[in-house]
Amino acid sequence: MLKSTGILAVDVMKKIEQVFREILYQTMEKQGYRFTQLGLSKTLSISLSVVNLAVKKLERIGALKVQKMSFNAIDIKKILYYWASIRRLDKDIIYQTRAEMPVTEIEKNLPEVVYAGYSAYKFKFKDVPADYSEVYAYAGDDELPEIIKRFPENKKKPNLFILNKDDNLDKYSKTGTIAQIFVDLWNMKEWYAKEFLTQIGNKAKELK
Repeated sequence: MLKSTGILAVDVMKKIEQVFREILYQTMEKQGYRFTQLGLSKTLSISLSVVNLAVKKLERIGALKVQKMSFNAIDIKKILYYWASIRRLDKDIIYQTRAEMPVTEIEKNLPEVVYAGYSAYKFKFKDVPADYSEVYAYAGDDELPEIIKRFPENKKKPNLFILNKDDNLDKYSKTGTIAQIFVDLWNMKEWYAKEFLTQIGNKAKELK
């Protein structure tokens, strides 16, 4: 019973993160700052109760101003850093291996995925602030067998990490959102993640 409760709690937190992502996407990339909980619920196909939980968390830290029928995002940076602080990227890894080829070849040979981290930054902004040696990407059950076929298991130090793709990620293009890239980079342990974080902050006016 406790295990089931734990799984349920993890699922709720993942959906709460999707609410954070949508709010940040609308504010950072679409310049929309006014929301309704019902609207978010319908957009994401997430229950109104979960959306309400997400809104309460952000209201509690002063990132939102909640009104009778809607709410406004008033501190984008606070939402972003709060999400980054609770993100557990390592828990999303569903497959990892080592591919003995340059990162550009790994990226080129992946099937339909949503790129993450360094690769997502490169493809979204058309540059890189530092060389990198690891490729991160999101995939689901449909894509995973083909990924394993192209990149078989290798026990050496991994340089390819496949992350579990949620139901809404595909709607944001093959590089995800700026906020998703930021919070994932925040949780990456390679030293050059800091270089990418600095540059993404320079590119996003909300973070200046």
